[in-house]
Amino acid sequence: MKSMTRFVFAACAATALIPATVLAQDARNQGYLVDASSSIVVSGAGLCWHTSDWTPARAVEPCDPTIKPVAVATVPKAVEVAAAPPAAIPPPPPAPVMPLPQKMSFSADALFAFDKSVLKPEGRAMLDDLGRQLKGATYDVILVTGHADRFGSAEYNQKLSERRANAVKEYLVSKDIPVGRIQAKGMGESQPVTKAGECKGPKSAKVIACLQPDRRVDVEMQGTKQ
Repeated sequence: MKSMTRFVFAACAATALIPATVLAQDARNQGYLVDASSSIVVSGAGLCWHTSDWTPARAVEPCDPTIKPVAVATVPKAVEVAAAPPAAIPPPPPAPVMPLPQKMSFSADALFAFDKSVLKPEGRAMLDDLGRQLKGATYDVILVTGHADRFGSAEYNQKLSERRANAVKEYLVSKDIPVGRIQAKGMGESQPVTKAGECKGPKSAKVIACLQPDRRVDVEMQGTKQ
């Protein structure tokens, strides 16, 4: 019992050695052991004492590192962008339709021998190409007109131009051009292409060659192509 009495006495004496210490209840240093001036009591080793009121929110320096909120970097959420659908491939533009000339003129010398109305092989080849073009189109009327130069009588030249126009018509009909759409006629020497005063002189190879433009067969397409 005596030993216990001495221990209690010693503890009381040690407590009495702390000069004027009180537990501060003010908000300034609440949670720490403070002196009469509310200053935090620090040990020789630089340590502070916490009271029962201490919480991490009341931590002060240099006793405790001030608890600072750690900034958390916010990573922006990736925005999912819907992929655009592939652009529709436009259909290729239609092939341009090359309109046929409304009027084509063939040299009679290319189609026929001089003073003849029977088609030459090269003349038929020329009309084959025309027939292929006409087969892909529709016209109201296809007019075939034969012409002659001034050599020979007007009556003879009229007949010759008609025979040549009909020869062209018959050949086109043989190439599946509807006969009802083709008209043939002869104009003789009445519509020359050469001008007056040109190709002067009597009948000769030179003058015949000069009058070649007058010997021709015109093919004219009339109406609206469909």
